[in-house]
Amino acid sequence: MTIRSIGVIGAGQMGNGIAHVMALAGYDVVLTDVSQDALDAAIAGIDGNMGRQVGRGKIAEADMQAAMKRIETTLALPDVGATDLVIEAATERESVKQAIFEDLQPHLKPETILTSNTSSISITRLASRTDRPERFMGFHFMNPVPVMQLVELIRGIATDQPTYEACLGVVERLGKTAASAEDFPGFIVNRILMPMINEAVYTLYEGVGNVKSIDESMKLGANHPMGPLELADFIGLDTCLAIMNVLHDGLADTKYRPCPLLTKYVEAGWLGRKAQRGFYDYRGEVPVPTR
Repeated sequence: MTIRSIGVIGAGQMGNGIAHVMALAGYDVVLTDVSQDALDAAIAGIDGNMGRQVGRGKIAEADMQAAMKRIETTLALPDVGATDLVIEAATERESVKQAIFEDLQPHLKPETILTSNTSSISITRLASRTDRPERFMGFHFMNPVPVMQLVELIRGIATDQPTYEACLGVVERLGKTAASAEDFPGFIVNRILMPMINEAVYTLYEGVGNVKSIDESMKLGANHPMGPLELADFIGLDTCLAIMNVLHDGLADTKYRPCPLLTKYVEAGWLGRKAQRGFYDYRGEVPVPTR
């Protein structure tokens, strides 16, 4: 099928990034959230990020203005039902995602494709709660969406070939690269990345090194552009913990056990950049390690 319109559920960091790239690629976008404040912040964020792209010569001012006009916001979840492709980008909790798909289902066109931006949850299980498991798949963007080139496409057990090809066509139109992943916990990127971050937290927890030494060691010793603890703060420590729990539960291997220190930070509400505190304290002019 031809994809002309995109529904994006969730106006947070991932949702507004997805709306941003879709609108620039010429798609009509309907962005929804339960909070008007979140929608307003998303539009302001998209406008600011596109403005920086204009300033750097990445896009033309006229392209930015045209893209902004393609984005419609709504508090009514049923409004996204008329789109050709829906991308759910809500919080990384399976019960929340299932509730969204159940509420949306009566309002969908028969041919609409459903996708989830989940970074770890079973696509097959999410699809099984809908009326269209053959037209359901994982559509996992990397953060920040406008910058990162990779998109993981994950087929559930029932996903048909036309659905996969339609989503692949969208990725290609965005100018990004698709990686096809099987439906196992964490898929490809997070199956490899999150245990590394978790091990960095264990290294901190066991006193092998402090925050600064761990991050500098991986940046200078392994040529990583960002240290693992700094990256965890950027992703969100609650998201990291949720993914580690999915890996631990789904693969039943103790090597995926979340570090107790990661759990403690999340319980404290020190979730990283979005909370102004995580492995670094961001409340001053320069981030300061918290351990």
